[in-house]
Amino acid sequence: MTHSASPRVRPTRRNVLKAAALGSAATFAAPYVRSSYAAGTLTMGCWDHWVPGANNTLTALCNEWGAKNHVEVKIDYITSQGEKDKLTAAAEAQAGTGHDIMSHRDWNIRIHGEVLEPLNDVADALIKQYGLISPVSEYLAKIKGVWRGIPTTVGSQIKPCCSRFDLYQQHAGLDVRDLFPADESKWDKAKTDSWNWDTYLTTAEKLYKAGYPVGLPMGQSSDSVDWVGALFNAYGVVMVDGKDNIKINSDETRSALEYLKKLMAVNPKEVYAWDDAGNNRWLISGKGSGIMNPPSAWAVAKKDNPKVAENCWTHPMPRGPRGRFVGQLPQFYGLWSFSKNKSAAKDLLLYISQKPAVGRLVAASVGYDLPSFKTMYDFDTWKTVEPPVGTVYAYPPRGDEQTSIAGAPARSEVGAQIYNQAINTVMVSKFTQGNEKLDDVIKWAENELEGTLRA
Repeated sequence: MTHSASPRVRPTRRNVLKAAALGSAATFAAPYVRSSYAAGTLTMGCWDHWVPGANNTLTALCNEWGAKNHVEVKIDYITSQGEKDKLTAAAEAQAGTGHDIMSHRDWNIRIHGEVLEPLNDVADALIKQYGLISPVSEYLAKIKGVWRGIPTTVGSQIKPCCSRFDLYQQHAGLDVRDLFPADESKWDKAKTDSWNWDTYLTTAEKLYKAGYPVGLPMGQSSDSVDWVGALFNAYGVVMVDGKDNIKINSDETRSALEYLKKLMAVNPKEVYAWDDAGNNRWLISGKGSGIMNPPSAWAVAKKDNPKVAENCWTHPMPRGPRGRFVGQLPQFYGLWSFSKNKSAAKDLLLYISQKPAVGRLVAASVGYDLPSFKTMYDFDTWKTVEPPVGTVYAYPPRGDEQTSIAGAPARSEVGAQIYNQAINTVMVSKFTQGNEKLDDVIKWAENELEGTLRA
């Protein structure tokens, strides 16, 4: 379904809530002038947000820009169910026709890079305003020195811990709110350092014994790949480096897998079959004590199981021997090289990437959407949404938490294969569920990684 961004047209297909109106986007000296626009219409294919009302806010921002510039913006919100958004992008890339701007998830900028317009001018303008873009976003969208995508706020996420603080306190003797209060100035380094993977295992064992295990998926979908990738980074595991050297046969890999053998033993047995909804359902059910995810399970629990929501606390991942890492999955806007209205498209991308506009998008998603600029982590949304107040304050990476993605630091075309083949979680499954010998698992991984390099 196509939606015009004209104010007289109903903006989204699930117009449940009115668009948030928390200020207006900043005006700025755009490097593009209206007379250079090739046409009076601009089309966008955008990821269809799961939060009711979030689409409305993006459409409202496009309305504002369109009204100022006398350009009609038409938006298609395309579901990610069944990968329809990715299939649509692939069809347009092959046909050489379609929307002007298309949103792309995870590795899709790499996949379609050859038919995406360079966006260095837009990226450089944003970096000059707001500082460096997240290293993960740069890794995924900057190809051979050229920005082929601009990080979106909409749909971008990280996957830190979301813990039931009541269960942790009652059964493990640990108050995660005391470790990570909703005010970074009150974080105590000795306390935050104590939240490490050894502590995580100790508390997970106690929670399992009490009948409220953590729920960490070990399938081949993104939630599984992301948290295991963060743990691997924390242990210093490298699969393939940036010079195509296979590094998986290492002491770091052995240490991480030996640790995971213990951790997976205190998870529900069904985690090996979970898809990306499995961990959410586990927490919402009231049986789970913790997951690693954006605040989506908490948001659903507010309606489906309020008692669970009232006791959720999102906070940083455990620290490992090489630091504290969290999995990040950004989304991007790409401009097709066959677009007939590139100047207008770039101007719109700048407009919806301004901090006041981003603040409205964050508010509309109840704090789920995460910008790729650290200078935008000070929005009130993360401080004020409830219950309880402060529950998602630490969702944006704070303190020493670093964003990461499984597959890096390999060349992104190699990293994409490592990620999409879920080589890390298959390794863990072979060792923990399949009881294969550690050396055999590492040898299997070496063979798989050799295949990714050949491909």
